[in-house]
Amino acid sequence: MDRTSARSAHVTEPRQGAQAIRRALSVLRILAAGREDGVPLAEVVQATGLTRPTVHRIVHVLIEEGIVERHGRTGRYAIGNQVPELALARPRPSPLLVAAGSSLRRASAEIGDTLFLTVRTGNDTLCVDRRIGAYPIQVLSIEVGARRPLGVSSAGVAILAALPAHDARKVVAANEKRFEAYRTDAATVIAQVTAARRCGYGMREIGLVQGTKSISTWIKTPDGRPAAAMTVSAVRTRLGPRREQEVAEILLRETRAIERAIGTSV
Repeated sequence: MDRTSARSAHVTEPRQGAQAIRRALSVLRILAAGREDGVPLAEVVQATGLTRPTVHRIVHVLIEEGIVERHGRTGRYAIGNQVPELALARPRPSPLLVAAGSSLRRASAEIGDTLFLTVRTGNDTLCVDRRIGAYPIQVLSIEVGARRPLGVSSAGVAILAALPAHDARKVVAANEKRFEAYRTDAATVIAQVTAARRCGYGMREIGLVQGTKSISTWIKTPDGRPAAAMTVSAVRTRLGPRREQEVAEILLRETRAIERAIGTSV
């Protein structure tokens, strides 16, 4: 092999390796969204944009390594038992979770409706905390551990709104194929992101459950990047125009408190 060929091989192999890792991670994120029920292979293909043979090859390597498992009865693929075992290597809660605890308690007591704390993970959102309020009718539309593409919930819209515009557009484009499963599209998400930037918080007139409404405010890390969102979900009659503004102000107050707490812990 001459010097030019050797240099070309040296450059190509790391790139190919990085591409393979990114593809495997994109498959894992889709499977994580399916939680214990799992995801059909066809859905993984559609969501990732990869070819079926590529997805099939990735999934079976991950099965061999114990990272993915296949349900015998349904044929769906899900995250394997080794993943939570790996997570035990970092048992301490993140600074964000620690900082958010008191704010979630205060906001829940003051508002009375269900609160959610959602973090960004790649091109997804992940619900990491939920506080049930005192009002008799609670909206429990999202469970802790639920993962969704950025943009399909008010939390995702809020996080996208806090990103630089070109970064938000890249995320929306990456998730476009996944939006169909949530009955939305890229144009709708971009319009919602634009509206959130204008008013300072994300709001969904129709929540993930029919007859509900959601308001979300973004939380930034000390470097200015949006890492999470705090959300209130309630029946629509609980969030009329006047109370919407009141709730948004409470959320904004508490998200700023979380940002200050994160800043002092770094």
